[in-house]
Order: sequence, then structure tokens, then C-alpha cells
Amino acid sequence: MARNVAGPFDGRSAGVLLHLTSVPGAFGIGDLGPGADAALAWIQRAGLTWWQMLPVGPIGPGDSPYASTSSFAGEPLLVGIEGLVEDGLLPREVLTGVPASLGRGSTRYADAAAIKYPLFVRAWQSFKARGGLKADPWKRFVRRNRYWLPGWRAFTKDSSGLHAFLQFQFARQWSRLRAAADSRGIRLLGDVPIFVAHGSADVRDHPELFRLAQNGDPTVVTGVPPDQFSATGQRWGHPHYRWSAHRRTGFAWWIERMRAATARFDAVRIDHFIGLHHAYEIPATSDTAMNGTWHPAPGDALLTSVRQALGGVLPVVAEDLGSLTPGVVALRDRFALPGMRLLQDAFSADDHRSAPHWHPRDLVCYPGTHDNPTTIEWWAHLDAGSRARARAYMGWDGLDPAAALVRLAFTSPANTAIATMQDLLGLGPEARMNLPGTVTGNWHWRLQPYGPSSLRPEVADRIRALASLTGRLRKGLPG
Repeated sequence: MARNVAGPFDGRSAGVLLHLTSVPGAFGIGDLGPGADAALAWIQRAGLTWWQMLPVGPIGPGDSPYASTSSFAGEPLLVGIEGLVEDGLLPREVLTGVPASLGRGSTRYADAAAIKYPLFVRAWQSFKARGGLKADPWKRFVRRNRYWLPGWRAFTKDSSGLHAFLQFQFARQWSRLRAAADSRGIRLLGDVPIFVAHGSADVRDHPELFRLAQNGDPTVVTGVPPDQFSATGQRWGHPHYRWSAHRRTGFAWWIERMRAATARFDAVRIDHFIGLHHAYEIPATSDTAMNGTWHPAPGDALLTSVRQALGGVLPVVAEDLGSLTPGVVALRDRFALPGMRLLQDAFSADDHRSAPHWHPRDLVCYPGTHDNPTTIEWWAHLDAGSRARARAYMGWDGLDPAAALVRLAFTSPANTAIATMQDLLGLGPEARMNLPGTVTGNWHWRLQPYGPSSLRPEVADRIRALASLTGRLRKGLPG
């Protein structure tokens, strides 16, 4: 029996998965500057509804957005220098003389920090000199974020106030992005990692909510057992939650976390949704994920509390990939959350549920996500049996696998279809965003000013035509 679909996903739509660090940027990283505006314009031209991003919190080890040092703060490097100039906090001359190489190639976090932070300090000094600390916008920001901002300042040892100022600017520039997206009819889809890093402000501020030894080290850590990505499993290393403490607070930390996320985004994906029903616990002394065990989690009570706190709505996508159990499915369905399917899994002999003819409406269909190879790379390494099934299923000669899987996603019965920008542009292995189980060399792909990896208008026009043909054109546009 079909179930009701969560509100934001109750009609046919399409979108692009493109992390903010991957938009064009002159300072070594994509940010909330002109590159984000250019991405919005491209998404509007393509007739798409959703812009999905990875987590936008402060990055952790290996430049990973999934090992963030705060569940509430934004990554300071995402603050656009151009916006600080427009606000009169920096002279326009700082936009000249930036090495042209920083606007090309992959994201370079260290180089971006080296050039941006001195400018951030100048902007902060200018802000103070102009009386910004006495102005109402600053006071409102501090008041609205009193749950987490003092802890973030303590975590960053922010005696000068610079890091609070950067969070203020992040919030201001994000509000402008959100308004620009709204004016174009574009919705923002965010990402909430289910766990948080041990070396984070969250664990520092609320150690009682995590399973820690007396010395502060985790007793058990997170991960998943051996799978297609790793023969020894994935040892993520985050501390597990002390669920009894969360229950005693009425899940207050989770409520504040989801409130902050849904204030930034129109909807969010909960990464590793399975962990809200049962989570894999690995002894902290174990070097791999081979020796973990599964233990229950109070997802029903947690989601009930969050939904009530958010006014009876829960704009969430459940990342339910992997080995689903009846309990996980029941939890997802009780809250009418759309799940996910990957077309790169649709043609293996043991995963028939990913084939489009089995897709329910309450689903988000992807060719692949940031954790997968690009479709071009996937096709090049696909085993003979899966390749034969794919050819037979699509009646296709295999000349353009990326375009074929994007078309298959858009023709799926699923209400929502989202493809990575890499697949929309038809890029190969050089454009892969992340290889699960590895800790270096990830999260660096970025759009270029020109060439095959740029925001090509002809690709936007082709995607718009496909969206129109498959009933996914953004609402309000002629078919």
C-alpha cells in the first residue's frame, strides 16, 4: 500500500547534488560568493527544483564535511570575501591580485585559509570599528544562537571574538543565498550526519550525551561492517550516543540540531538513517570494524520529539541505503519519510529493489551519490553480468552511460530524482568526490571557470528538456 509522502517531496521534481565547496571560487574554494550565485542561475536555467549539498559545518580531519567539529556552526571558509567587500568591511582592492591559480583546479583548503583568514581579521576589525557589536543584527544573532555559540567560542578559544563574527557573517551570507534560491523557486536540501566527531564542540559541551570513559575517550566508536566498499568494514571513529541521557533531556540536543538544520535548508537528509533504529558499535581499541555488534537506538522517540518541536512537520529524507531490516523500514514509514535508491546498484544480481520499476513514489532516486564513482567510472569497471543486465534493461548501446542513468532516474516513478553535477556534466573518475574507507584525497572536486567541468549552458538546456519531458520541470515553468 502506498503511504503519504512528506510535504516537500509530494510532487515530481528533480535536482542536483553539488557541494558548496565545489562551486567556482576565486579564493581556492567554492563559497557563498559569486560562484554560488552562478550555480543558482544554472540550476534555474536547468528547470530543477532542488540543490542538494553535503554538510556545511566546520570541516574535520581529511577535509571531511562528515567529521565536522560542530553540528551548529558553519564552515568559516564558506564565507565569501566578495560579500565582506559588499558590506563595506573590506576595500574592493582585496579582490585584485588574488593568484589566478586559486580560481582553477581542485579545492585547496589550506591555500584558501592562508589567503582568507588575514582578510577575515581585517573585516572583523572594521566591523568593531564601525560599531557592529552594538547593532541590533549582531545582538539578535547572539541571542538566537545562545544554545551553541558560547560553546563554539570556547572550543575555538575565541577570546578576540573573530570566530563568533565569522559565524555571524556565515549566517548573513547564507540568508542571502536562501533568499536568492527562494526567488528562483529553488529549494535547498541539506545533510545531517547521524554522528558527530569526538574532537568537536558538541562532545566538549555535552560529554554526558556520549559514551565516554572517565578520561574523555570513547568506549565504543561508530562504523559499519564489511561491505562493498571495504573488506574490513568502515571504522568512522565517532563516539556513540548515551541514549539514556538523551531521553532524560527529551532529546533537547537533537531538537536544537534539527531546528538549526531546517532553518538553513528546506529539507535535510539524515545520513545513515539506519543508525536511528540500530547502530554498529566497535570497541574503541579495535583498529578495524570487523569486531563490531549491532545495538538498538530510540529512533521512534527521537523523531517524535523532533517532529513535535518543529511544529508537526519533519522535512527529512532517510538515507536508508545498505542492509535494510523490517524495523528500519517501519521506522521510516511511520514518519512518512522518503527513502533513497541508487541506480548504480540496480543491475547487480542481488539488489533488485533499486531497479526503477520497483520504485515507489515516496523515494529520492539517484544515479549515484558523492560516495559512489561517477557513472562514467562505474560503467568502465562494471562486471560483465551487471553490464549485460543494464544494457538489456535500458535497451541501450552504452555510448553515454551518464546521460542514460540520468534519464533513467528522471523517468523513475519516484517523486524526486537527483543527480550529481559530475553525472549531469558526464565527467569521469577525476571528478569523484569521495572514496569511502579512505581518509585522504577526498572532497576536493570543484567546478572550473570554463571547459567540460564548468557550468555549461548547453547541459542546463538539455536537462531542462529532460525535466519537461518527464514531468519534473520546476513548478511555475511552462512544460
